Amino acid sequence: MTMNSDSWDLATMPAPGTPAGEMEETYALIVRDGPQSGLRFAFNGTRGMRVLVGKGPACELRLEDPMISRRHAAFEIGAKGLRVTDLDSTNGTTVNGVPIGEAYVRDGDRVRVAETTLAIEHGAPRSVPLANEARFGRMLGVSAVMRRLYPLCWRFAQSELPVLIEGETGTGKEVLAEAIHEASSRAKGPFVVFDCTAVPPSLAESMLFGHERGAFTGAIAARKGVFEEAHGGTLFIDELGELDASLQPKLLRALERSEVQRVGSNQWMRVDVRIIAATRRDLDREVQAGRFRDDLFFRLAVGRIELPPLRERVGDVALLAFHFWESLGGSHMPMPRELIQRFEDYRWPGNIRELHNAVARAIALGDASMVGVGPGMGVLERSSGKALAPGRAEAGNVIEEVLAAELPLAHARERVVSEFERQYVERVLARHDGNVVRAAAASGIARRYFQILRARYKSG
Repeated sequence: MTMNSDSWDLATMPAPGTPAGEMEETYALIVRDGPQSGLRFAFNGTRGMRVLVGKGPACELRLEDPMISRRHAAFEIGAKGLRVTDLDSTNGTTVNGVPIGEAYVRDGDRVRVAETTLAIEHGAPRSVPLANEARFGRMLGVSAVMRRLYPLCWRFAQSELPVLIEGETGTGKEVLAEAIHEASSRAKGPFVVFDCTAVPPSLAESMLFGHERGAFTGAIAARKGVFEEAHGGTLFIDELGELDASLQPKLLRALERSEVQRVGSNQWMRVDVRIIAATRRDLDREVQAGRFRDDLFFRLAVGRIELPPLRERVGDVALLAFHFWESLGGSHMPMPRELIQRFEDYRWPGNIRELHNAVARAIALGDASMVGVGPGMGVLERSSGKALAPGRAEAGNVIEEVLAAELPLAHARERVVSEFERQYVERVLARHDGNVVRAAAASGIARRYFQILRARYKSG
């Protein structure tokens, strides 16, 4: 996929070379042996989630088998066909009599879950519509897997349902959460982030629900929690799977009652908050293993979106690379074709975040065509002394200073990239009159990450 930055407009760009719809496989699970013999459950790949089988309330196919686990197994349509995964069930899963952890199944195979046998029936493919847009808010992508998600995202944005966004690290879960908020009726309200990995367990309850003065040592003043801060808007709970087990029942109570109680207070406060959560963990397995509450999962996963990794988003790497190139200040020089090709050939284990950082390094180091991709990414093999994005210094000067210091490669690279980030944050903030929300949107990154960069270079 090749593009000229002078000839495309993301706001109106149609998806190139892909049809308005595509053919998807359909399957049915038929109970051949067990308490519900004859039951038929049909599904296809448009669900955007796995089909769970078990006796728990979150399962799409709920079975009355007394020996089956709450979440026993999962079926998912993938590129290689229908995959079945045992979710660490008590009594196991077999395919044609062979015990499995994970396996691909075909038409006519028999899958046994506990005391129930399911027959696999492969139906006729059917056409499903794809969105014509190349974006949903700030979430960009022309690949079929992304355009299949946009209508679902829009429907969730128009509702008040809790949404769980699943996906690998760096796939853009927070950006999607902001996009859903901005397309919702709560767009004028606050968008507040609670990152379960960034708060020590001892402070998490106070951060969630707030505290009164004197509630504990160091509580010198009353403080609102994120639920109160998000009143009238959206609360985004990032990395939900890392939430401490002791807080899970308290979070569930707050969600069910729409009320919170500050630490050290006897008063309950009513809150009007829409919840969007995200996780990189497989919460189905976490629930099965007893590390995450089933009822909390069921309460938050009313709507589920699984963001695909960048390696599965055919056609999106070049699009995103050009977008980052423009937004990070690279418009003063063309993006080398060799670099685009390297980007498209790489598998991106760090997903969109890794691509964003690779483009930033390419611009910062001047001679972008010589910036490697993959292990050791960002190695400067040659410096051309080309200008960095407009700022107080030029890339050639910065690079020469770093080279003259004869630092180890890792330290030298860090110094150059840090100087680029500092100047970029300075410039984009000035361009948007200090407005962080607009500056983050123009940068193509989540507001929270932009604020982290701003704080880092402000304090430095």
